[in-house]
Amino acid sequence: MRKPFLLRLFLALVLLLPLIPGQAQEFNCKVQVIAPQIQSTPKRIWQSMETAIVQLMNTRRWTNLNYTQQERIDVNFLLTISEQPSADRFKGTLQVTYSRPAFNSDYLSPVFDILDNNIEFQFLENTQIEFSPDRFTNNLASVIGFYAYFILGVDGDTFQSMGGSEFYAIAQQIVNNAQNTSEPGWKAFEEQKNRYWLLDNQQQAVFRPLREFLYNYHINGIDIMGSDPATARKTMLSAIEKLKTVHQAKPASYNMQVFFNAKGNEIVEIFKPADPADKVKLLNIVQVIDPGNISKYQNMMRGT
Repeated sequence: MRKPFLLRLFLALVLLLPLIPGQAQEFNCKVQVIAPQIQSTPKRIWQSMETAIVQLMNTRRWTNLNYTQQERIDVNFLLTISEQPSADRFKGTLQVTYSRPAFNSDYLSPVFDILDNNIEFQFLENTQIEFSPDRFTNNLASVIGFYAYFILGVDGDTFQSMGGSEFYAIAQQIVNNAQNTSEPGWKAFEEQKNRYWLLDNQQQAVFRPLREFLYNYHINGIDIMGSDPATARKTMLSAIEKLKTVHQAKPASYNMQVFFNAKGNEIVEIFKPADPADKVKLLNIVQVIDPGNISKYQNMMRGT
């Protein structure tokens, strides 16, 4: 279990500790690159791509916070290459998942699960990915950097109410710097389900209940599930109910879909042994705000 977010921030800002070489970074990122439709490209290209992404995610200092090895944030990237227009140009999809540890437990709670279909980039074998939040270097660097800071924001929100704002602000810099690139995913007019809208939504006042949900569901729910499951379920049910205001303002929003993609199965398993009245109340809520997973919740009612 990582230290509370405020404690890490206090240590970073008040103690002003220097960055020590070899100190654990923020992420424990696992990367897999696959290209099932491309047979002519040597596998070493995909291996080189994996290595470059891992090096960027796991060796760069993304914040001034101090993480121990055990506190590193668990993230998985699955990059699926579907097209190779030229020797150094690639197109595909990127699935990004992030899980948060429960207090005093080995359990990892899934928080974020997204499939980004707007992945286009240039990459040369055996090269490092150069990233800066202050400028656009190349699209792969910006995509990786964007998700790194977005996940830091989500992680911060799960440990402190609205605690991820500073990291969303850095992700916003990355989006702003990518406005002149031809690669997709960065612009408001392209579509409603891309990186631009994922971040824009997350920072809108109407989505504040979603960010508060991340805090209450985890701190007052997941983190006490082992010691007081009845209270945890009541708190989690209340947190889920408050998401109705987001749905009413922004029906079928991208962000709600992304977070329920991660949370749906967990919610079902947690509420299977709940009181029947709480299960009915939950079903009445989620059939409105998460209709895509309704069959899962109906199975919960049957205890299967």
